[in-house]
Parts: sequence; structure tokens; C-alpha cells
Amino acid sequence: MTKREQLGLDENNSGDEKVEHNLEPSQAGASSSIKAWLMRIVLTLFLVTSASGAWFAYSLNKHLHQSLNLASDSFVTIKAGDNIHRFSERLVEKGWLANRFWLRNYARIFPEYAKLKVGTYLIPAKASGYQLLTQVISGKEHQFSITFIEGSTFKEWLSELAKHPRLNQTLSEQTIADISNKLGIAATNPEGWFFPDTYAFTAGTKDIAILARAHKNMQQQLEGLWQQRALDLPYQSPYQALIMASIIEKESGVDSEQPLIASVFINRLNRKMRLQTDPTVIYGLGERYQGDIKRKHLREKTAYNTYRINGLPPTPIAMPGLKSLTAAMQPATSEYLYFVSNGKGEHIFSTNLADHNRAVRRYQLN
Repeated sequence: MTKREQLGLDENNSGDEKVEHNLEPSQAGASSSIKAWLMRIVLTLFLVTSASGAWFAYSLNKHLHQSLNLASDSFVTIKAGDNIHRFSERLVEKGWLANRFWLRNYARIFPEYAKLKVGTYLIPAKASGYQLLTQVISGKEHQFSITFIEGSTFKEWLSELAKHPRLNQTLSEQTIADISNKLGIAATNPEGWFFPDTYAFTAGTKDIAILARAHKNMQQQLEGLWQQRALDLPYQSPYQALIMASIIEKESGVDSEQPLIASVFINRLNRKMRLQTDPTVIYGLGERYQGDIKRKHLREKTAYNTYRINGLPPTPIAMPGLKSLTAAMQPATSEYLYFVSNGKGEHIFSTNLADHNRAVRRYQLN
């Protein structure tokens, strides 16, 4: 017996080992085929999913950038508690959208477009759904406005406020004295204390908030001009200057004339002459004024009839603008004591009564 036979390492055993090793490549090939098959399935699924996603993204973008069904510029309001679900429903109800599928899904994919901001927004007629969403998440509400003209009265202001549909009406049941008190104005009649201008606001702003802004504006204008006033004016306070400015405002709408008209009233006050100005009489008559001042009105002694009282009336008679306020604080220098309308919007000025009477006959009685 050979040494190899003794060790049990015969040829058959050696062959068995070779057969066992020859199975491994076959198994490896099968495994590779399975892996390749799985990869093809994964790749196919990936391509299908990508294609579907691309198609959905394209469709979403296409639908969202289509124009809304709007005939003209329109307002939309986001209320407290509104979400994209309620909002999209309302758009369909309004007829702006045919359905809400695309809008809702866009907000789901891009959550930042679901964060609606409370407010009222102006949407242009040709706006798209995307522009609509961009607008209502911006928080940039539409600014409405209300304009008060120079020379208007407080009652006229209240009427304008009451007519504005986008203001929150809180003053309808309030008296003028109540309103004055709420605004911290000492006088029960706040006439003159509001600066005429255009005021912007967002929907739902309280009407009294507009008055508060206008009052603060007038306080600032009056204080600034008071600090720059001319010397030796016959005013004891900024309020008296405000009263004078309101009279100037009602006497003439011609800016260039106002400093000269102011000089007439200043000259009369300095000479202890009565102002004798018709706008104060009209204000004192209130609802009784029907467009014509009669002799009996001039003879009637009211707190505002400057034909019967000395000095200034107790309150302003209107809201003076910046030009009138400036004229009251910085009047022209003149010797004029009288003026009369020439019937063309301007005035003829005189230094004495004889010349004034001639001007009256020529321009008023002719």
C-alpha cells in the first residue's frame, strides 16, 4: 500500500473535490441573472414613476398657470381659520375655478403655498391660479383709500366714512361729543381738528381709526407751523390759528390769495374790527342755511356770526388744508381791510370802506 493510499487521498476523493468546486460558477450565474432581472424591474418602475411624476408636474404647472375665470379685477378675502381646502371650495363656488384638484395638490406638494394670510386681496382679471396663490400668501393686502377735501366739515367727514363699504362702521350710534371724547379732543365740537388728505387702509379698518390718523396728522402740521409762525400775530394759541385757517379756507380756494386774505383778517383783529365774514355766519346757521344769506341772518346773534361778535368764533368752521394753515401762520403784509369776490373765483382788495363799496357795487350789485 502506497503512502497516498494510507492517507486516504485516492483519486476518487480528489475528483469529488473538483466536482464540488465546479458548482460555484453555475450558482453565481443564476444569482447574477436574478439581480439583473430585479434591476430591470426597478429601473422600469423608476422610469414609469419618473414619467408619471413628470407628467403630473407638467399638468399641475399647466393648469395652475391658466387664467382664472374672471371678467374683471376682483377682490378675494381670506378669513381667520381659512385653509386651502375651504379657500379652494370658495373659488369653485365663485366660478373662478372649474375644480379645485390642481390648486389643492399644488399646495400639498409645495406646503408654503398653503399658508394663507388673512386679508383682502385684489386679483387682476387675467391672473392665473399661481398668481392668486402667490398673492394670498404674501400678506400684501389691497390698500383702499378715502379722500377728504380742504374746507369740508366734520359732518361731511362722518358722511363719507359711513358710505365707504370697506370700513368697519363703529360711529353710527355715537354723538359728535362721544367721538370727540374717544379721540381725546378736549372740545365737544372737534371741527377743524382733522387734516384733509387721502388715507389708505386695509379692509375692515375701523372708521374711528381713520379719524385718529387724521387728527394726529393735523396736530403735527399745526405744531410744526406754530413753531415757524410770524411775529406779532394776534393768536393766543395754536387753536386760534386753526380757527383762522378754517375761515381763510372757506373764503378762497385760490392758494395764491390766501396769504393776502389772512392779512385782511389780521389787520382787522389788530384794529379791533369785527371780521364780518360770511362763511362763519353760514356755519352758525347749520341746517337752516339754504344757499342764501339774508339780512336777518346777519342781524342774528349766534356764536359764529362775526358781524355781531368780536374776534374769532369759538371753533373752526371747516378742515383747513396746508396752504390755509400756512397763510394763517405766515400772512402777507398789507394795509387791506376789505375784500369782495369778483365773481370769477378771485377777490378785489381795498384799504378803505369807500373803495370797498365801489367794488361791491361793481362786482356784486351790477
